Amino acid sequence: MRFNSAAISVLIAAGLFVFPQPVETAPVYTIEQAVAVAQAHNPDILIARKRRGSWIEARAGFLPSVSSSGLYDKRQTQSETTLRQEDYNAILKLEQNLYTGGAVRSQVAIGQLNIDKANYELQEIISRVTMEVRIAFNELLLNRAKVRVREDSVHVLEEELNSRQQSFGAGIVGKLNVQRAEVALANERPELFNAQTQLRNSYLRLGDLFGFDARHGEDRPASFGVAGELTYQSNHADLNDCLARADANRAAIKARQKDIEIEDKQYILDRSAMRPQIRAFSGYEIYSERDPAVGQEFNYGGVVGVNATWNIFDGFATKGRMQATRARREAALEALAAARRSVASEVRSAFFDLQQAERVLETETQNVQTADEALEMAKSNFGAGLGTQLDILQAAADVTRTRTTKLSAIYLHNVALARLAHACGTRAEALDFKNVNNEKHSGTQAADIAKPPEKLGQR
Repeated sequence: MRFNSAAISVLIAAGLFVFPQPVETAPVYTIEQAVAVAQAHNPDILIARKRRGSWIEARAGFLPSVSSSGLYDKRQTQSETTLRQEDYNAILKLEQNLYTGGAVRSQVAIGQLNIDKANYELQEIISRVTMEVRIAFNELLLNRAKVRVREDSVHVLEEELNSRQQSFGAGIVGKLNVQRAEVALANERPELFNAQTQLRNSYLRLGDLFGFDARHGEDRPASFGVAGELTYQSNHADLNDCLARADANRAAIKARQKDIEIEDKQYILDRSAMRPQIRAFSGYEIYSERDPAVGQEFNYGGVVGVNATWNIFDGFATKGRMQATRARREAALEALAAARRSVASEVRSAFFDLQQAERVLETETQNVQTADEALEMAKSNFGAGLGTQLDILQAAADVTRTRTTKLSAIYLHNVALARLAHACGTRAEALDFKNVNNEKHSGTQAADIAKPPEKLGQR
């Protein structure tokens, strides 16, 4: 029995190695899913959401207040007196503001305006984070496409080196041709290493925007993956329309407008100190009577009345607060004007970058075709004895460079679209902006355009 138990234990232990535990797969996000993840977990957005809230405190002035107070003392007399030495009272009182000179309404309005301002600031942060996520996502797709281009280029140059080594072994070409192929391959490999490093950094930047912690170890660059390819779609935006949208919709401008409204209400609140304050109260009181001739010592009963105060002169303290509020309002007006100028500058800058990207893409599209034709021509000339291997290698390098440049141009185009959507204070869909997604559309995929030929003679 002991032998059988030991054998069973060995079989169970072996089964743990034969059947490994299921490995948790990393989530894969599209660009819209990436935006949703960032909006749910980004630290800046979470902090901004926690800052909202002053409405409950501000509305307290409209509600009655309940308070209690009490007193007990015992007096020492220097001469004989009929007054009782002990004195005490306790009261439970309900108070309600009747007139505050506009203070309560101003406090409630300021509280609501602060909530509105916090909401606009939250919208601005969400818009900024959304823009940064779209830019980082496009950057990741760009660097991933560059890695593929460089890997394909290295593969092509390795094939060329093997071909030249075989030709050299057969005595067809000289040692110089082999060395040139080796140099071309050696020059291309650092570009591949750099592209791989940039890809890892792109994962880190996107993970920071997600609010994810970096993974330990170097086997995987991140705990998530991305779906989609770097895609270009033409978009013809109108500058005047973008400026109008930004002035009407941008949350940063609306927040500065709320600052002005807050100072207007604060001025009314400061001015209320110069006006009378009237409060009605009612309650129940227990008190002592010190004079025996008046009545018994222990007394109790209800109490009702009106309390009014009016500060006739406070040493110009209220006037000073009102002047400070007016100064803050003037500063808020300047801040609003500065915000409008800054937003308009953002719109124009993004719009001009978009125009530049369109022109670069138009040029690079033709340039890729020219580079392909130049490579084919160099191959033909070499076969006819009119060219050298150096011409072929240079033409192949030009093909890789032009295709990589076009990838970068498409990335800059998508970045300009994301910046313009943020500057206009509106969603990309509202302006018909489509960056990168997995939907099938007529946009051209840059990965297909930028892929180099499998062999140096292939177009």
